[in-house]
Amino acid sequence: MTDARGNARPNGEAPARHTPGAPCRVSLMVHGLDTAQDFYAALFGWEFRPGPRQLGPCVRALLDGREVAGIGVLAPDRQLPPAWTPSFASDDVDLSAEAVRSCGGTVGVGPLDAADAGRLAMASDPCGAVFGIRDTVALPPTAVPGRPGTPVWNELTTYEAAGAAKFYQAVFGYEDGPPVGTGPDRVTLYLDGRPAVGVHGVGSALPRDRGPHWTTYFTVADVDAAVDRVRRLGGRILEPARDGDRGRVATVTDPEGARFALVPAGH
Repeated sequence: MTDARGNARPNGEAPARHTPGAPCRVSLMVHGLDTAQDFYAALFGWEFRPGPRQLGPCVRALLDGREVAGIGVLAPDRQLPPAWTPSFASDDVDLSAEAVRSCGGTVGVGPLDAADAGRLAMASDPCGAVFGIRDTVALPPTAVPGRPGTPVWNELTTYEAAGAAKFYQAVFGYEDGPPVGTGPDRVTLYLDGRPAVGVHGVGSALPRDRGPHWTTYFTVADVDAAVDRVRRLGGRILEPARDGDRGRVATVTDPEGARFALVPAGH
């Protein structure tokens, strides 16, 4: 499993710059920041540092001193489920936010400047799936893609794939390409000839308590062992480990119910 992250530096370092439209960060919003840190530190070996104050109580998750993800606290007056959310790179966050609005989406936060995190916005597509937009210039170096504990893929689960894909193509300039994976109503969107994100339409099978949403896939050394660790740490197993197009895959949640997927490193 590969994605369009930009041009890699020598010696396996993180890309110097993310391709506009490429998934560039993932963030988690939860109710209990300490509980989330304990869970993901034990599962992925992450360490944590304080995040930008403009974003409220939040931390940056690190591997080998490089950023992997952000974790923030949900506002108590907003009835939103804990969830992982991808952000996509943009050369002009304000212009991308305007494109979201003109294509029928909603911009819920920003665009705003968040210290060294740069300019960013939070938005949702016309069906309600939430995503972020981040300035390509201000993004700090990320952990080496594919290393256990890093995000490697993002897939949108929605009502119908083709219609949702058109929105993201209009906003971020994605190209059509052959689907990654088998099954009905799947679209893979490409950047520079490489798979960037997946879209899966499930129609009425979409969970009523979740609605359209993005799922982030994280790499682990051993999927079955990681599933056992999730269970011991208080998470839940939504889809047990199974062999598929992306290797062995499992879908799980953390103790608050934020869902994510586990895949072997190297996929």
